[in-house]
Amino acid sequence: MELLEAILLGLIQGLTEFLPVSSSGHLELGKAILGYTPQEGLLFTVMLHLATALATLIVFRAQVAEILKGLFSFTWNEQTQYSLKIIASMVPAALVGVFFEAELSALFDGSVLFVGWMLLVTAALLAYADRAQSGEHKIGAREAVIIGIAQAIAILPGISRSGATIATALLLRTDKSQAAQFSFLMVVPLILGKVAKDLMEGTLTEASMDWTPMIAGGIAAFISGWWACTWMVQLVRKSKLTYFAWYCAIAGATTPKAVDVSNAAMAVRTFVR
Repeated sequence: MELLEAILLGLIQGLTEFLPVSSSGHLELGKAILGYTPQEGLLFTVMLHLATALATLIVFRAQVAEILKGLFSFTWNEQTQYSLKIIASMVPAALVGVFFEAELSALFDGSVLFVGWMLLVTAALLAYADRAQSGEHKIGAREAVIIGIAQAIAILPGISRSGATIATALLLRTDKSQAAQFSFLMVVPLILGKVAKDLMEGTLTEASMDWTPMIAGGIAAFISGWWACTWMVQLVRKSKLTYFAWYCAIAGATTPKAVDVSNAAMAVRTFVR
């Protein structure tokens, strides 16, 4: 993996993880165009997701500190209830990951046409949610589970996780700031859990891997993710999701061209080697 390519993919991951345009879909398109092998792509994807998880914790550091303080007071308080809601929201995605891991892995193997279709679904969801009436409801247990189901569906490459969860929260008449915060915090335990699982199973062990591009890509993802997360919270408050709906629609409709670019890139790489 080239250093410049790693930084480029890191920037893509950092921006698209928080902006509602599907980070997994864009990474699959990027890896297909650049011609990465599945093993290299898997390890690199995990590195980038760790970087964006760290960016999330930094952006919401005050809220995270408050939640942890409430948890360690060992009383039934608002922070403990919030933590349980996050756990409840994780259950659907965790179940899908456990029972359909093989099927999901097949979708993360250069299936750019599938990504294109799912980007169109994301576009429709964002456009519909942006027209929903604003509400001031807090997220309860029921809302947390429903948002969690949206997150489970967003495991599919091309369905924006942030877009699906924020849109679902808005359709449930949730406060906009609460919708963005819950959407970004709910994924952090899932990312850390998935990485821990892969490490224990030895899935991510690769002695011959060049770690310099990996680390550079991670740093790029962290910096761009920090900026994108902060900006996205402001956009949700101002109901500006329609712009991203248009972007996803255009990206999804032009995905077949990415296939042609991918084939051309692979041909060039083969010729150079």
